[in-house]
Amino acid sequence: MKGLYCKPGGDQGDVKFVLQETNAPTNIGSHQVKVQVKICALSPVDFKLYEDLRLESELVPVGREISGVVLQVGPKVTFFQPDDEVVGILPLDAELSGLCSVVLIDEYDLVQKPEKVSWFEAAAVIKDGLRAYTALHTLARMAAGQTVLVLDGAGPFGVLAIQLAHYHGVKVLATALSPDDQKFLEELRPSVARVIRVWDSKENLVDSCLEETGGLGVDIIIDSGVRLYEEEAETQSHRPHKHDLLTLLSVGGHWVTTEQHLQLDPPDSHILFLKAASLSFLNDEVWTTSRAKQGRYLHILKDVMDKLSTGTFRPQLEQPVPLYEATVSMEMVQRKQTRKRIVVKL
Repeated sequence: MKGLYCKPGGDQGDVKFVLQETNAPTNIGSHQVKVQVKICALSPVDFKLYEDLRLESELVPVGREISGVVLQVGPKVTFFQPDDEVVGILPLDAELSGLCSVVLIDEYDLVQKPEKVSWFEAAAVIKDGLRAYTALHTLARMAAGQTVLVLDGAGPFGVLAIQLAHYHGVKVLATALSPDDQKFLEELRPSVARVIRVWDSKENLVDSCLEETGGLGVDIIIDSGVRLYEEEAETQSHRPHKHDLLTLLSVGGHWVTTEQHLQLDPPDSHILFLKAASLSFLNDEVWTTSRAKQGRYLHILKDVMDKLSTGTFRPQLEQPVPLYEATVSMEMVQRKQTRKRIVVKL
């Protein structure tokens, strides 16, 4: 069977991905489940994280968000049985690519796929739904009546964060990176309170947020990357500067960042102190790299599928691609030329 793999090293945007033959798994562990993969979602690979966790290898498996059918279960598996329809995220130390026909995965990394949810939707939403829950519930502790700013609101993660916030009675502001994104966000229901056109140089992010909140600022910021230096303005114009986000954060507010190299100077920290505000780093991989909160992790995955089944989550999905296009598709995802790709294995 074939799987998608990558050799780490060099610039992350220039890495090469290859479809490689690999042997089907034969031995199954006590708590493992053998799954026939139907759909696999492709998201960018963080090679630095593999290096930090000392998980480097000659070939890194690519494609970790899967949905499929249980073929066989280990002797101590209690959650699943053959023919169950499941969805889950392969751990970082998985040996097989999610694009392989069959994978082995621990039973504690899977949940049941609701009957109303398609294979396509399940694999496409599971990881971004986890990220949205981690950002808004685990880190920001959102509550009804608050205001949240979601940067790049039209992205796969941004859309689910907006819908999750709406579900809990939170007022949502969102940024649009292009006219198409603006149109999509303005048509969302429930509606976004304000769509901020960061692609338009005439519209100012800070002024727009302060105007919308009566000068009080937003309670929660969920970013999609931050400009650390003014010199980056020309190449990263769609990303706000860290000082802008500190300015529009409210008293007692919470900033959840995806910028792992964020640096705060003493004056920046002093602004957070004056506002009694806080900062958290969004790294959803901690759920599988540490088993400290395994029960909560499975609860989140199940709740993501429940909200997808009931229509609370309505993701923006692109057309799936066949397996033979997986290599080119993954290169585009890694270079951020497209946000996400879904590969059909049916």
